[in-house]
Amino acid sequence: MQPQAPISESTPDVPLAVDLDGTLVRTDTLHENLLVLLKHAPWLLLLVPLWVLKGKAFFKAEVARRAKLDVTSLPYNAELVDFLREEHARGRRLVLATAADRSIADAVAAHLGLFDTVVASEAGVNLSGAHKLQRLREVLGTFDYAGNDAVDLPLWRECRHVIVVHAPAGVLRQAQGLGRPVHRVFQAPPGGVRPWVKALRVHQWAKNALVFVPVLAAHKATQGGMAPRAVLAFTAFSLCASAVYVINDLLDLASDRRHPSKSRRPFASGALPVSAGVVLAPVLLVGAAALALATLPLSFSALLAAYFVLTLAYSLRLKQVVMLDVLVLAGLYTVRIFGGALAVGVPTSSWLMMFSMFLFLSLALLKRLSEVRRLRQSNETSAHGRGYLAQDYEQLASLGAAAGQVSVLVLALYITSKEVTALYAHPERLWLLCPVMLYWVGRIWVLAHRGLVNEDPLVFALKDRVSYFVGAVAALVLWVAT
Repeated sequence: MQPQAPISESTPDVPLAVDLDGTLVRTDTLHENLLVLLKHAPWLLLLVPLWVLKGKAFFKAEVARRAKLDVTSLPYNAELVDFLREEHARGRRLVLATAADRSIADAVAAHLGLFDTVVASEAGVNLSGAHKLQRLREVLGTFDYAGNDAVDLPLWRECRHVIVVHAPAGVLRQAQGLGRPVHRVFQAPPGGVRPWVKALRVHQWAKNALVFVPVLAAHKATQGGMAPRAVLAFTAFSLCASAVYVINDLLDLASDRRHPSKSRRPFASGALPVSAGVVLAPVLLVGAAALALATLPLSFSALLAAYFVLTLAYSLRLKQVVMLDVLVLAGLYTVRIFGGALAVGVPTSSWLMMFSMFLFLSLALLKRLSEVRRLRQSNETSAHGRGYLAQDYEQLASLGAAAGQVSVLVLALYITSKEVTALYAHPERLWLLCPVMLYWVGRIWVLAHRGLVNEDPLVFALKDRVSYFVGAVAALVLWVAT
């Protein structure tokens, strides 16, 4: 969105002071530093209370010194940066004035190459509010000021011209009521519920439909209480999975911001503050645990806890380990099926477990193949935050296609087993499932080689008409075999 037209004229002889957190960047650098510590050195968070006791400036300095935030990937406010470039070209003196630690401010100024002066928290002084105002008076005398928050009101009250950047409506009204000329108002992008839905990754809840597979495979969906319990299990898994997605996004900010599509995720892009994610994740997790403990067997709650621990381990470390990452992903799909069996109280079929493990291993490898293919297209050698290299493409392709074919082999062996005759009146008709699965697995791998499959195979399948047709044919085969 373009900034509105100037309300008052500005002259290049008056310096412009610009706030950092929430203004120049659509995030809070202190919060991001703490997340970096949580990911790479979580034991250091035990020292946070001691650092805080020594003052906020000392706390910020210690966190910044140990976290070493990558400022090049921060979500900069593009409209404001363009405006600053124009002012810089006019010869205007630009000052980065922030309560962030001096090391962070210097790194940002060096990265952008726009600021003539930097004033920031240092030497035990937290440069916020009145302290910032006093410092700017000493350094600049008269100045214009760009900010975004209520803490900036004292500076707007004393500056010459007001510039408001992505401020809440209430703060904007207060700024406009100070009696100072408003030079620019940069409106925040529309919010609403969409960023929250994207953060929860509601479309990924389709994976949790796997909890219905055991009750459907056992032909007991109509038995009393089983379908409602499966729905409760689906809901608990969805809440837990969303909590993990939020945690993963918070811990993967730097990697996501280097990715062409993941950079648009709400926390990576700055559409949602990271502080919101820090609150949202435990709320979702508590909701999942409360629902499971109150309505489902204790064994299901234990499995859900194991699922959370495994997914958290995946987010923190395992996704960086070659091959172990895809095995964990395949295992997490299979855990959902096992969880569905525990929720409704039906025995777990070893055939179903084997089939799902190989099929989802194939899809996990396809996900990595798509990522490696992107590396080749962009002439990169390795993926940030992953263990794969561009040269791994052929090996991933052969392993993934083979795993998909093995899953069909397991299906064929299941059709010849004794268990089938107890569940199906016409088990011989189930053989039609084999060519259907061979077609779908073969097709999705061919399309992946052509670069037509999204990096998430589930997203591709949800948008693919052929996949829906294949699913309908498979359901018809199961029905005529019953």
